[in-house]
Amino acid sequence: MRIRFLFLPMRRIAPALLIATGLMTLSAAQARNDSAARRAAPALPETRASGTYAGHTQALAWGQALAARSGLDAQQVQAVLARAHRLPAVEQLVLPPPTPQARNWQAYRARFIEPRRLAAGQRFWDQHASTLARAEQVYGVPAALVVGIIGVETLYGQHTGRFRVLDALSTLAFDFPQAHPRAAERQRFFQDELGHFLQMTLGQGIDPQSVRGSFAGAMGLPQFMPSSWQRYAVDFDGDGRIDLFGSTSDAIGSVARYLQAHHWQSGQATHFSVQVPSDPTELQNLLAPDILPTFSAQALLARGAGLDAQARQHTGLLALVELRNGDAPPSYVLGTENFYAVTRYNWSSYYAMAVIELGQAVAERRSKVER
Repeated sequence: MRIRFLFLPMRRIAPALLIATGLMTLSAAQARNDSAARRAAPALPETRASGTYAGHTQALAWGQALAARSGLDAQQVQAVLARAHRLPAVEQLVLPPPTPQARNWQAYRARFIEPRRLAAGQRFWDQHASTLARAEQVYGVPAALVVGIIGVETLYGQHTGRFRVLDALSTLAFDFPQAHPRAAERQRFFQDELGHFLQMTLGQGIDPQSVRGSFAGAMGLPQFMPSSWQRYAVDFDGDGRIDLFGSTSDAIGSVARYLQAHHWQSGQATHFSVQVPSDPTELQNLLAPDILPTFSAQALLARGAGLDAQARQHTGLLALVELRNGDAPPSYVLGTENFYAVTRYNWSSYYAMAVIELGQAVAERRSKVER
């Protein structure tokens, strides 16, 4: 049985939430959750809950406020929240590890640039080559990058999520673990996402309990959060509906549009090689802005960095990105504005490099076959 969300303009929903229009189909692939871009969920089934949100004071007040500002029926919102389950496993998954682990780019990379994912990426690209080419033409985002993102996120749709999104988002909205260093900020984020999700579902008469995704509420082949689904998802196959679970075309187009919306610049490289300054003070000054492009090529040269010819010719700003390798010396690259755009999908330089290198590796694999 396939469950569908119909996104059509509704007078009772705030205009800002009506950006995406179309139809979303939820496939059986939702029954699994092993998004490689996020920590794997525990072996416990997500149904091992700790009560519901029926009678939960904060949830009831939040639901009333959501209904008042969105035009949803207050009783319906309360009834849905009363059926949402608190999932202790989700609370644990969002916490940092008790003992911080040393970052290791080479180990992280090996999780994604490996034979199974490369083979799956080649099949995905071969099957959807025309769609990837069209997305590149429309949005200016290289096919390799779209292939890299979908491959890292869900192994090309093989692992789209096994948690009920309603339960996951409700847990993080109302019982976000206070031990988290950014608990208040993250809890507000998930309350906003829960609001988007309820408007997506209740506004179309769909049971919110039917939708499955990651432990953080991300959905579909590209693992879009509800707000991203509404803002950036597109009907790329032209069938009048948006379906990030069952339509690979919609997923490809939506990933490309997301990156374009986050200021991807067509034709620009994502990063360059670099030799870091020998002066430790200059090195730390260059690393201080992290992944935010801050320095011109001339400023980097003046601080003692060694740039290749391509980096010297780059007219935009650059960021010195450090990728630690455990006990081994770190790796460094110069990230461009496009590298920063990739990190808007997942705020991690390690993630961005994995996406970039997976896409490149799949492209190289395809080129060898074609020779």
